[in-house]
Amino acid sequence: MDFEYTEEQRLLAETLRRFLGTGYSFDARAKIMASAAGYSEDVWAALAEMGVLGVPFDEEHGGYGGSSVDMMIVMEALGEALVVEPYLATVGLGGRFVARGGSPAQQRRILPELIQGKMKLAFAQTEPGERYDLRRVATRARRTGEGWVLDGEKRAVLHGGCADLLVVSARTAGGDGDAGGVSLFLVDRAAPGVAVSESRTIDNLRLADLRLTGVAVPRDALIGREGGGFDLADEVVDYATVLLCAEAVGAMKYAHDATLEYLKTRRQFGVPIGSFQALQHRMVDILISCEQARSIACLAAVKIDSAETHERRRVVSAAKIKIADAARHVSQESVQLHGGMGMTEELKISHTFRRLTMIAQAFGDADHHLARYAH
Repeated sequence: MDFEYTEEQRLLAETLRRFLGTGYSFDARAKIMASAAGYSEDVWAALAEMGVLGVPFDEEHGGYGGSSVDMMIVMEALGEALVVEPYLATVGLGGRFVARGGSPAQQRRILPELIQGKMKLAFAQTEPGERYDLRRVATRARRTGEGWVLDGEKRAVLHGGCADLLVVSARTAGGDGDAGGVSLFLVDRAAPGVAVSESRTIDNLRLADLRLTGVAVPRDALIGREGGGFDLADEVVDYATVLLCAEAVGAMKYAHDATLEYLKTRRQFGVPIGSFQALQHRMVDILISCEQARSIACLAAVKIDSAETHERRRVVSAAKIKIADAARHVSQESVQLHGGMGMTEELKISHTFRRLTMIAQAFGDADHHLARYAH
């Protein structure tokens, strides 16, 4: 398999990294995190202007028509810079639902707005006590004369507070653990009956808990077919998991590079500590973990676009298991090799540690994906 990027892909990576290197410094990121919104509208507008928001979407909607490998390039750069803007929630989750399962009318209405940076989306799936199982949906949707009415609760919705539109899973038939009977609906975050409570995660992203009380949506709010939402959600979450793996690769690259530079400059006993053989061995182990993580992330990005369902699930779970192990190893070693200052708020490596720790848990931890892979 050829792991080299094309000239066009390299140009995309260089353009995005150049922007993030100048306009998204660690100090600038700290100010964005401390703001009320938790993200920057200016940065979001810049990403839209560069075409980054439209990378995976068809050209007929104003997108780039890129592959998952193109998206991997974007996510690596965002991971390296620890970007806190709602890219994964909007493009990787919400936008993917509309692109893969939305009607032509829904796509024409939503995707151009998303690509231009005028609309943000989020996926509201997790419910109290249900964790990673997409079948466990207790939120109910009942038919009315004009559409549907939704009632239920959703927990830990990634960037749910800033989303203009929510993709909400709700049960229209069957029991709480059945794959059949799960449907997906587009819900305006500002609709009557939607209560939003925001919180901050340890890696400084934003989550929201939602309470849906008699939320009325029209008939055309349904994404895909009634009761067939599980298969679409399973595919989209696998796609988002691949993007998350690519983000982890970027964050691990930064952790490796920053730690190597520190070992070259930090002196003890009159010499750089990087000259100590024991530390050199640990750096080699970090590099091996980074390269293995990148290889399996590349494989998953290639397979997600073309593989059958069984193979897709197998490859995605294998990638997530390896990425979770590598994220733990690289983040912990990087902090330890920095010494006590590696835990300080003022050093980017501590924030990288937090982000990699959260990535290892998102969309299923290693234990969850081991069981899924075995199954």
